[in-house]
Amino acid sequence: MRVSCLPLLAAVVLFAGAGCRSSGQTEIVGADNGSQVALQVGETLALSLESNPTTGYGWEIAELDQSILSETYHEYEADSPALPGSGGREIWRFKALRSGSTTLRLEYKRPWEEGVEPIEVFSVQVVVQ
Repeated sequence: MRVSCLPLLAAVVLFAGAGCRSSGQTEIVGADNGSQVALQVGETLALSLESNPTTGYGWEIAELDQSILSETYHEYEADSPALPGSGGREIWRFKALRSGSTTLRLEYKRPWEEGVEPIEVFSVQVVVQ
């Protein structure tokens, strides 16, 4: 008896394609510095950057048009296992509110040091359609 694999193949392709659909969230990391990100109104942008608050440094949003992209979540997550002096990552989520373009720029610095340049800068251009 001969069984056709075509229906099975079609089912696999159909289900595989379903897993590739956008979840409404775009994720970016430090390696995306200097890039451009496109979102639809209502979608979420998730950002994760390495950080170590035990040094006194932390990421601060330096530039963002919050009428286009609004911060909805910010948290620090320590590496596991969390050892004294070890780092982790800061995680943000932003919601695309309306069409437009904005620069999302963050600076890694000590908040009490006035007039000192940040030791790192992360910037992406966000286009919301």
